[in-house]
Amino acid sequence: MSDASALAGLPPSRSRFDIVDLARGLALLAMFVFHFAYDLSSLRLIDFDVQSEPGWRWFARLIAGSFLTLVGVSLVLATRNSLNRHAYLKRLVMVAAAAGAVTLATFFFMPQSFIFFGILHQIALASVLALPFLRLPTLAVAVAALIVFAMPALVAHPVLDQPALLWLGLSRVPVVTADYVPVFPWFGCVLLGIVLARLALPRLESSRLATWRPRGLPARIMVWGGRHSLLVYLVHQPVFIATLSLVAFLVPAPVKEGNAFQIMCERSCTAQAAADFCARACACTVETLKREQLLSRAVGNALTPSETQRLSEIARSCSPAR
Repeated sequence: MSDASALAGLPPSRSRFDIVDLARGLALLAMFVFHFAYDLSSLRLIDFDVQSEPGWRWFARLIAGSFLTLVGVSLVLATRNSLNRHAYLKRLVMVAAAAGAVTLATFFFMPQSFIFFGILHQIALASVLALPFLRLPTLAVAVAALIVFAMPALVAHPVLDQPALLWLGLSRVPVVTADYVPVFPWFGCVLLGIVLARLALPRLESSRLATWRPRGLPARIMVWGGRHSLLVYLVHQPVFIATLSLVAFLVPAPVKEGNAFQIMCERSCTAQAAADFCARACACTVETLKREQLLSRAVGNALTPSETQRLSEIARSCSPAR
């Protein structure tokens, strides 16, 4: 504890606050809600496509942003006195290994949309990129955050459309992947976390929140989850998918042909166009297929070459220039 802190009667500098773990636990809870709904939709246990719904997509972005902001906060807490290189490198290796495991697993189970740069990849890289910013003035970090947020709108070049550079987030081509959290603009959230931590910590240390401890069982569970967030992140989706797959097998939920086709149509369309445009275009396509009695054959992939040509004509007519 510094002399100034002792004179002010402040508690010793801490690298971990339960209130921060609680915030991370709440972000995990929000992630559970999204992933559970996403899995229900993917397994067609509900007649609703979470992936193409704008509200759910924004919810997912807010969750990712909160996790990354907390990464910045945690880096400030962990390096306030000095950088514990052993602890830092141990954590970095764990996150990087987990990111690699996610890529490997999704490549085998969902090769068409495997995760090549998701939230864990971003956290691992951001943990390295953020180190120089921990030495800069707060105002400089804030300006850097604004620049990172603005980069996708300001920078465009055909070279950046190459597959090997998609992790930067500066490409204009559609990216098909189950989780995409590229450097730009998401690294800006980490820098924002650094700024917020520097502004809030002096007040936090002298407040009751600094010594807050969870008492009730829900709060203790939240704090435990926030403290072991990597383990919880890796385990929860396999548990959700295994459980819901069993439910889908035992109690298959009927999905109307029109809804099933529209879900597939919107998922394909939203990779290149706005969700509201895709919803209108796909609904029009479904209605036309119904009138021409082609919907069942389209859902079952049993169209003849001439019917496939007709489907293409219908899709074009239902998708006017945007």
